Amino acid sequence: MAIPHTGKSVRTAAAAPTTSNKAAMAMVTTLFFMWGFVTCLNDILIPHLKSIFNLNYAEVMLVQFSFFTGYFVFAMPAGKVVQWIGYQRTMVTGLLVMALGALLFIPAASLPSFPFFLAALVVVAAGMTALQVSANAYVAILGPPQTASSRLNLTQAFNSLGTFVAPYFGSFLILSTATLSAVQMRQLSAAALHAYRLQQAATVKLPYLMIGGVLLVLALAIAFFRLPKIAGVEDTTEIEDPNTKLALSLWRQRHLILGVIGIFVYVGAEVAIGSFLVNYFNQPDIGGMPQKIAAVYVSFYWGCAMVGRFIGSAVLQKLPTGGVLGTAALMACGLVITSMMTFGHIAMWTIILVGLFNSVMFPSIFTLGIAGLGPLTGRGSGLLVAAIVGGAIIPELEGALADHIGIHHAFLLPALCYIYIAFYGFKGSRPPEAPALEERRLQAA
Repeated sequence: MAIPHTGKSVRTAAAAPTTSNKAAMAMVTTLFFMWGFVTCLNDILIPHLKSIFNLNYAEVMLVQFSFFTGYFVFAMPAGKVVQWIGYQRTMVTGLLVMALGALLFIPAASLPSFPFFLAALVVVAAGMTALQVSANAYVAILGPPQTASSRLNLTQAFNSLGTFVAPYFGSFLILSTATLSAVQMRQLSAAALHAYRLQQAATVKLPYLMIGGVLLVLALAIAFFRLPKIAGVEDTTEIEDPNTKLALSLWRQRHLILGVIGIFVYVGAEVAIGSFLVNYFNQPDIGGMPQKIAAVYVSFYWGCAMVGRFIGSAVLQKLPTGGVLGTAALMACGLVITSMMTFGHIAMWTIILVGLFNSVMFPSIFTLGIAGLGPLTGRGSGLLVAAIVGGAIIPELEGALADHIGIHHAFLLPALCYIYIAFYGFKGSRPPEAPALEERRLQAA
C-alpha cells in the first residue's frame, strides 16, 4: 500500500525481497521449534499439577491463563522493542528471558508452590512473546509477499514438530511416577502430603533445566548469526508526518483488527482442546486410558498440525490464503462437533484430527493481518501476538464449562471459535488496499 508522505524521518519503503534467504530461514526456524516445544509442555504440566495440588479444572487452567496472559501484557512492548533494537536483538532477548523462566521452575518445584509455577510461566511467556513478535513478522517479510503465508506455514511446521515431540518428552520425564488419587491425598498427614508433593514436583526440574540450557545456547547462536536486515520495515525512526500517521494507523486497518480477533479465537480454541486431551482421553467413555498413555496421544494432535503445515506450505503456493483458511476452519468445526456427539475411538480420533486443520490457521491469519503495514509491521505483529491472550481466556472458560457440564460438551466453545475463523478467511481478510482506496475516494469527494 503506497502512501505519499513528506515527513523527513520516514524512510522510503524498499522493494520487497524477490527471493527468500534460506540460511536465515533455517536459523529462525529453530526458534519456532523451541517455542512450540515449551508451549506444549503446558499440556503435560496441567494434569501433573492438577494431581499434585488437588485442583479442579478451572483452577488448573490458571496454567494456561498465566502463560497466555503474558502475551497480552508483553506483546505491544515487544513490538516497540523490535522498533528500538531490531528483529535479531529482540529474538536474542526473548531467548534469554525464556531461559530465565525455565530455570525458575527449579525453585518452584523445591517449595513446591503452585503460584511460583505460575510466576515462572509468566516469565517464560514474556520471553516467548518477544520471540513471536520478532520471528513471525521477520519470516513474513523475509521473501516475496505473495508467498509469505507459505513461508510462515513452513516455519510453523517446525513449531508443530516441537509440539509433537514435547508430549513424549514430558510423559517420560514429568509423568513418570505413580500418583495418588484425591481421596488418598486427603488421608495423608501434613508432613506426608508435603513430602509427596516434593517428590512429584521434582520431576519437572531436569526437563526445565535442560530447556534453560538449550535456550541459552540458542541465544548465543542467534546473536552471532548474520541475519539480513529488511529495508522499509525494520525502521527505528518515528513517523512524523500527520497524514502518514493517519493512513498507517493500526486501528484503521480493518483486516488487521479482524485478524486480531481471529488470532484470539484460534489460539484459544487450539489451546483449549490440547489442554483437555489428557483428561478427555482418560474418561471411561472416551479412551479409558491412564494419563501417561493419554499424554502420548496428545502428540498425535500436534503431529497432525505438523503434517498439515507441511502440506499447507505447498497448497498456499497455489491457492488463495483466505479460502484455504476458511475451508480449514469449517472442517475443524465439523470434527469438534462430531467428537461431541460420539464416544470411544470416534470421539478420540475426530478431536485429534482437528490438529490437521488447525495447522494453517495461525500463519494464514498472521500474514493476512500484517499485509500492507509497511513500517508498522513490527507494531502490527505486536498487536496480533497480543491476541494470543485468547489462549488464557478461552481455556479458562472451557474449564468452567467442563466443571459444570463435563469435558465432552465443553468443546462447544472451540466449535464457535472456528465459525468466526471461517468468516475471517472468506470475508474479513479482504486486502488492505480496498479500505484505503475507499477512504481516499471519500476524502476526495
